[in-house]
Amino acid sequence: MKNIYSNNDQNYMSIIEHLEELRQRLFIVLIIFLVTTTICVINIKTISFMLEQPALGIKFLQLAPGEYIFVSMKIAIYTGIIFSSPFAVYQIILFILPGLTSKEALYIIPTLIISILLFFAGIIFSYKILIPAALSFLITYGSEIVEPIWSFEEYFNFILLLSFSTGIIFQIPIIQVLLGLFNVLSSNQMLQYWKYIIFISTIIGAILTPSTDPITQLFMSSAISILYITGILILKTLKK
Repeated sequence: MKNIYSNNDQNYMSIIEHLEELRQRLFIVLIIFLVTTTICVINIKTISFMLEQPALGIKFLQLAPGEYIFVSMKIAIYTGIIFSSPFAVYQIILFILPGLTSKEALYIIPTLIISILLFFAGIIFSYKILIPAALSFLITYGSEIVEPIWSFEEYFNFILLLSFSTGIIFQIPIIQVLLGLFNVLSSNQMLQYWKYIIFISTIIGAILTPSTDPITQLFMSSAISILYITGILILKTLKK
């Protein structure tokens, strides 16, 4: 039977033992996801009211039988995924930790932790800044001609798209650090591409922001540029 060496406990573990450990940790993640999702279902009205806050003054309609029920389930599932993700990352750390050297653990574990923190920071940034700015434009544009009455499902899809895309965008410094640590790109090389990054960030901001107003796009492209510069500064600190 092939064995795998564990650095920390100086014990050998077979592949079967590793698979069993992986199964147990996935089971723990599933249980945590089900618990958080159940809590979200119980508090779905509170969560729905929170999602409606950036669109104050808008009347939401249920355009099909049972639409709100299905949207509620979607909200609970996605919220459950978000709130259970830190526990999932924790289980990943516990699983890979025995096979890491001290140097690898010094880089990989903080990277995973910071990655999840940046994802939450992206969601908060989207909820507090991007979504209100986008909705303000969408509500006021043409308001003297048409009355804004929206489908709650379409509104939630709008919130979901902007929030998750912003959370992913906030992973830019993590990607840069990994590229620097693996000597794919240095901080000096990344700094040389800053003009292209500004151009690309403008395009990404226009694509990811559902509204067409320049303010929301400016917020998104500025965030991308700042995150890119932050990644360069981190690599400079690491002397990469």
